[in-house]
Amino acid sequence: MILPVIIYIAVFCYKPMYGVIIAFKNFRPAVGIMDSPWVGLKHFITFFNDYNFWRILKNTFSISALSILFGFPAPILLALLINEIRNTKFKRAVQTISYMPYFISMVIICGLIKTFCQSDGIITDLVVALGGERVNLLASKNWFYPIYIISNIWQNIGWDSIIYLAALAGIDQEQYEAARVDGAGRIRQIISVTLPGLMPTITILFILKMGNILNVGFEKILLLYSPTTYEVADVISTYVYRIGILDANFSYSTAIGLFNSVVNIIFLLLTNAISKKMNNSGLF
Repeated sequence: MILPVIIYIAVFCYKPMYGVIIAFKNFRPAVGIMDSPWVGLKHFITFFNDYNFWRILKNTFSISALSILFGFPAPILLALLINEIRNTKFKRAVQTISYMPYFISMVIICGLIKTFCQSDGIITDLVVALGGERVNLLASKNWFYPIYIISNIWQNIGWDSIIYLAALAGIDQEQYEAARVDGAGRIRQIISVTLPGLMPTITILFILKMGNILNVGFEKILLLYSPTTYEVADVISTYVYRIGILDANFSYSTAIGLFNSVVNIIFLLLTNAISKKMNNSGLF
């Protein structure tokens, strides 16, 4: 049964990896990868000296850090709240409603966000009612991060909570009974039983999240940003798209992508090492 999965990974994940070599070559499609001239670290040096380097690196880390800070705890909190619902029908309804945004196309999501955030959009009306100014929110550098982070949480919170709900279902119910016998209320049960039972799952998912710290949602940013917000919204993935696809500079964009992957691996290893040192639990 595992054979199709192995074949898929070998063909689509490992076999194409030899193409990374074009990061060290001046790739010419007409002559192929192996016959293109070798240039060593030229493209990496060019990227590090690019005046856009620090800006896109800062934007990527900023968006990713804010997404982890506000987005990572959100599904945990939702799972804890759903777990406390005793009415089965209402519980299923809440779960279904929370999952729904995840299955909406990203293009449709971004279209809705653009419509709602226009100068006459419903979200802008709410901002004005709270004392703000009537402007196109997506054209404002100050509003891009909040819009991106909040919409991301709304879209993924239900789907991301599934694995935590599964972990909650695996907690031994006798622990709750023992806690109630000791006089623990619901809050104390959550602190003393539920959260410790969730910690292994939280640890693994946090390590995986840190291993993708530079992989900010390319499609969403591409659909939402504009020249007026490039200063805060342009990230590594969108920069690679413009350089690699639009400008057909394949070697340079591959070098940037390789740099992105190396940084992600470093963060993954560091987070895993810290986790193992602190609570003796890690991904590997």
